[in-house]
Amino acid sequence: MTELALQLDSVCKTYKGFALRNVSFELPRGYIMGLIGANGAGKTTILKLILNLIRRDSGRITVFGKDNLQDEVEVKRNIGFVHDVPRFYDDAKLKDIGRAVAPFYPNWDRARFDTLVGEFGLPMRKKFKTLSTGMKTQFALSLALSHDAELILMDEPTSGLDPIVRRELLDKLRDILQDEQKAIVFSTHITSDLERIADYITCVHEGQILFCSPREEILEQWGVVRADEGVLSGDIQPLLRGVRHGAHGCEALTNDVEAARAMLPSDAVIETASLDDIVVLLQSEERSCSP
Repeated sequence: MTELALQLDSVCKTYKGFALRNVSFELPRGYIMGLIGANGAGKTTILKLILNLIRRDSGRITVFGKDNLQDEVEVKRNIGFVHDVPRFYDDAKLKDIGRAVAPFYPNWDRARFDTLVGEFGLPMRKKFKTLSTGMKTQFALSLALSHDAELILMDEPTSGLDPIVRRELLDKLRDILQDEQKAIVFSTHITSDLERIADYITCVHEGQILFCSPREEILEQWGVVRADEGVLSGDIQPLLRGVRHGAHGCEALTNDVEAARAMLPSDAVIETASLDDIVVLLQSEERSCSP
């Protein structure tokens, strides 16, 4: 049986005006999970809960079988975190930041760190503030991978990167999983990145998990239905989400393509839903329901 790298069981967190409710999902070793959802859906809150940067109200989180509260120090030593905007002392040189971080991790591998920064071509004698956005992300990833972290958490790491740097970063993530011992949780708005590398997709919608499935299953089950308004307002409504009205008809999501096809007239169109389609149409649904 494949060991679980990460498990969330009925995790809840409540703020004024927002609640994360009964979040549950699992990620085995050797796989990448993509977190998708609109701004404010709860993606970053989930990552902060895993890191215990904020305390959950209820539920349980385990990392490689260890509770992230009871075994916090051990769990954090086994996690590498890459923020959307890496934050280090601006006037510090990269080589000095590496020296400052190393003592916090018993498994720090100086040779691995030197190899990674060399592969990325990072200027170790330059100050952090002089780096481009892409270089800052590459440096943060180098630090995260140099203490043999087995779970990598990434919050919008490709945001603001040019296509070449994004591709290099995605290739590096694939390389990380070659030994099948590590796992990655990757939160992003650039859903094409996840369609390229993610094994599982978890969709967070209004503080709840809408689905957590292998990427291939999502592409098979979810579709975009396009038809006249009268068709989509009929008996098929229970199968639809995120109905959006336009000048030339309507479009909506369905997570049961076969059932929808059986109920629709022959001139209706059902196309495979991309991850971007799912996020955009669900956000349209949320806005239409807002007071």
